[in-house]
Amino acid sequence: MATIAAETEEDGQGARGGRGLRLSPSAISYLQATPLFVILGLFFLLPIAMIAVVSFWDYDFAGLYPDFLTMNYTDTLGSWVTWKIYLNTLKFTAIVWALTLVIGFWVAYFLAFHIRKTSTQMILFLVCTVPFMTSNIIRMISWIPVLGRNGLVNSTLIKMGIIPQPIEWLLYSDFAVVLAMVHLYTLFMVTPIFNTLMRIDRSLFEAARDAGASGWQVLWNVVIPLAKPGMAIGTIFVVTLVMADFSTVQVMSGGQSASVALMMKNQMSLLQYPAAAANAVVLLAVVLLMVAAILRVVDIRKEL
Repeated sequence: MATIAAETEEDGQGARGGRGLRLSPSAISYLQATPLFVILGLFFLLPIAMIAVVSFWDYDFAGLYPDFLTMNYTDTLGSWVTWKIYLNTLKFTAIVWALTLVIGFWVAYFLAFHIRKTSTQMILFLVCTVPFMTSNIIRMISWIPVLGRNGLVNSTLIKMGIIPQPIEWLLYSDFAVVLAMVHLYTLFMVTPIFNTLMRIDRSLFEAARDAGASGWQVLWNVVIPLAKPGMAIGTIFVVTLVMADFSTVQVMSGGQSASVALMMKNQMSLLQYPAAAANAVVLLAVVLLMVAAILRVVDIRKEL
């Protein structure tokens, strides 16, 4: 009996010790998220902090000099040329966003509601992703033989007698930049909208029709409001990609147009890293403000 009592007491002490080492659910959650915090800190927050620090340094043709100067920001925000480049970038962003939203919504709508078989939906969706198996540069450059002075479009129009001479603004213009960006980034709008539309309960359409709603009323009052989270996510993708794109602007405009990312690329090629860092910080602030405005209008947490 004494042995049994001693073992029971030891077991009780062990159980109490085990209970003492237990962590709360919140502490366990923080421990599970620690690797993600470390990765984001090392590969996301730390580089941004380094860029912000370098943006206050001094520089010349010979090198960089650690300092705390606001010269780079005053030169950036005090130049009308810089403001013009920012406005040009916002113009590209607005036009590309509007076109990708319209095209992406109707493509996603067709896939979600007009294709009945799930297998066919997936096949057609994969067909949309096939161009993304190649490089952005290759898909962008592929427009040059199509839009060039002696390209496919001009040659066809001249042979048909529609135009007497080649159209000059098809290539190396803002039109070519917008066309290439729409081609490159439309899928980033299609995917989240398609995902949102597939989650809509089809019984809502039947209820709306039973209430006397027409097809356009169902689209406007049921489909579009429920598709707003997908539109918001696609908008964030497209806006951030267009604002950071420099290769498309450089190649498709033939050097006749500019963007903030292209300006930063030119500054880095001239070893003006603090000036490029200042522009990067300003551009990041602009993008974050735009994303914050989108999140204030549409709640995307239900899609995450």
